[in-house]
Amino acid sequence: MTARGWFLFSLMGVLWGIPYLMIKVAVDGGMSASMVVFTRCALGAALLLPFAIRQGNLVGVVRTHWRPMLAFACIEIIGPWWTLTDAERHLSSSTAGLLIAGVPIVGILLARYFGDTERLGARRMAGLGLGLAGVAVLTAPHLTGGNARALTEMLVTVVGYATAPLIMARYLKPVPTLQLIAPCLLLAALVYAPAAALTWPTSPPSPSVLASLTGLGVICTALAFVVFLELIREAGPTRAVVFTYVNPAVAVTAGVLFLNEELTAGVVAAFTLILLGSFLATAAPTAPVPGRAAGPVPWSTRQTSRADGRVKSPSGALPEERPGSTGQGGG
Repeated sequence: MTARGWFLFSLMGVLWGIPYLMIKVAVDGGMSASMVVFTRCALGAALLLPFAIRQGNLVGVVRTHWRPMLAFACIEIIGPWWTLTDAERHLSSSTAGLLIAGVPIVGILLARYFGDTERLGARRMAGLGLGLAGVAVLTAPHLTGGNARALTEMLVTVVGYATAPLIMARYLKPVPTLQLIAPCLLLAALVYAPAAALTWPTSPPSPSVLASLTGLGVICTALAFVVFLELIREAGPTRAVVFTYVNPAVAVTAGVLFLNEELTAGVVAAFTLILLGSFLATAAPTAPVPGRAAGPVPWSTRQTSRADGRVKSPSGALPEERPGSTGQGGG
């Protein structure tokens, strides 16, 4: 990956490694799952929507791409955020973060149905295997405290998180980043507003709960989604979601620092496996899969005139592309 890709990758490992702690604080503080999801979506939409409107033609963008945008909103936000939050009523924040590390494996399997012609290669497969081994070492001691419903909810979350980037990369890459995520967050907030109103707390939340909700909305939603979509554009959806191998390390570290969880030798060993696996899994692609048409995958920015018969401008943009439609996402 490029230096920019590694920076975005590292930042995402932190930004989406700390929500599990914040969600746990919120639900243990009496907030319902619907209230937590509504608050983070409403805050995120309030922060990003003005910038999305300022870019212009927001209504036209939504009208043109509303079907894949609706799918992205449901599969990335509306469904998984509720199942994740509800699962944390029964699972520790560390366990939730650990289970999310299954996203890259599911993403690789699903990518075959979205036109991925990349051969994974021995190096990337070994990286995914090492990362999964590290997650297994971390997860095993925590699974005894879970239940069937919570673990099923985590599975739904994992599948959603693995599928949504593929939808974005295949169908929504022309949409500027802010004009994609702001309407999706607004829709999610509207969906959960009735349930949030019915479960509104009868007494003011504690300062720690308020801080967690604010952090979820501002840092883990508004900022993180902008970084996440830029990472997908930079590195592709399969490689982008490998940061979820770093998330467990961040989640467990947060548990040690703020919840006094024990840091064992097994946890340190698992951290090493996860970080090494993450590095190897982001290795450069190899040859296309035999029997499939060679050429750039749908999220590749290296389209050439030979690939589609069109001539690029000196800046690298195709004639019909709007400024900000690729690469930077209009940011």
